[in-house]
Amino acid sequence: MKYKMVAIDVDDTLINNDRIVTEPTKEALVKAIEQNVVITLATGRMFASAKQIAKQINLNVPLITYQGSLVKNLLDEEIIYERSVPQAISDYVFKYAVENNYHLQVYHGDELYVKEENDIVKEYSEVSNVPFKVEADFHTLVTEPLTKLLIVNQPEVINQIAIDLQQRIGDQVHITKSKPFFLEIVHKEATKGHALQFLAQHYGCDISEVIAIGDSWNDHEMLEVAGLGVAMDNAVPSLKELANYVTLSNNDDGVKHVIDKFILNPY
Repeated sequence: MKYKMVAIDVDDTLINNDRIVTEPTKEALVKAIEQNVVITLATGRMFASAKQIAKQINLNVPLITYQGSLVKNLLDEEIIYERSVPQAISDYVFKYAVENNYHLQVYHGDELYVKEENDIVKEYSEVSNVPFKVEADFHTLVTEPLTKLLIVNQPEVINQIAIDLQQRIGDQVHITKSKPFFLEIVHKEATKGHALQFLAQHYGCDISEVIAIGDSWNDHEMLEVAGLGVAMDNAVPSLKELANYVTLSNNDDGVKHVIDKFILNPY
């Protein structure tokens, strides 16, 4: 199989634990691009954060961001695919967070909003390298098209919230975990799988000609639809079980290994 596109998750996949893309991985990606392979990112991060990573490896293609809620060109920032959380669901989750005293942050217009500044959002902002805005009238944001709603808590609490919200609103939205302490709520058609199928069609690729690489459960939709679904060695066990191939870890240039094996030296 000659693969024409590779979609790569960012955190714990493309970047290592020092939050960088290593030089060997950059070199492999550049060589793949020189062979006319489309390299893109597929991440839960907001576009403003993802584009900083993309510029490290000189990408100039649309990026899949917000779990698949937004596909946007890197150079001219034209939006080519977008899905927002239904307003009624946003209203419900806002009230749910207040009633249970959960930290909620939301995304509108590629900006991050919170009700108040606290250690949670300050740490998130530092890791993602994006600013945040404090909105005193936080609940009024439900009237805006929200790209994503994110609840942050301890893993055991997040697991319970996920079960609870899945029972309450799971038939109307997509609920997923990007990390053990992040519960993300997006439009039902805002998965990495939906966005990857759209982007492959956009480039005239058959989905069987696409490689998807990830580490967490929020990557499973794109691994399932791609011609070759690859899990990192550091991936959650459930993702490894459904993957077609398990590569090295994010600290061992696992993405480079995939590029070398399936694109640069496939025989």
